[in-house]
Amino acid sequence: MRLLEEHPERVGYLLKERLFDVAILVDALRRIVDGETVVDPTIVSRLLGRQRRADPVAELTDREREVLSLVAEGLSNKAIAARLFVTERTVEAHVKQIFMKLNLEVDPESHRRVRAVLAYLRATPWAWQPSPSLLEAKTLKRQSGRSTVAAPAQSSLGCSGRKA
Repeated sequence: MRLLEEHPERVGYLLKERLFDVAILVDALRRIVDGETVVDPTIVSRLLGRQRRADPVAELTDREREVLSLVAEGLSNKAIAARLFVTERTVEAHVKQIFMKLNLEVDPESHRRVRAVLAYLRATPWAWQPSPSLLEAKTLKRQSGRSTVAAPAQSSLGCSGRKA
């Protein structure tokens, strides 16, 4: 792997069994001369078949992921409760479960909400994008000069509409 990182072009790696087939060897050599990288299909399938490390965000329920996405938008528990039509106490229970499932213990040196959002973004870096309603609210806020503009409650997911 280091070889491919340092020299990503004009590199080849075939297993010994492939070297006995002249056609495969010649094809690999031609492709390397043309600037390609050739890696034995068996190696590629082994690398792709490896288990990925456990994703703690995958352990969250759909509702917990929804709450976490709203936390990622910067909403308070009170605002999340209003958006989801639940009590603030229910949101607090979801947040507590999120912290527990993500193994985020109380630590005076860090902020668990921020660490939870970072775990969420690492797990699904493409998932969260400000919803159009959030962007519109910020634009209206700038244009009107007001300090508060209510964002429409159009999307409770707070993402681009794609599900993880």
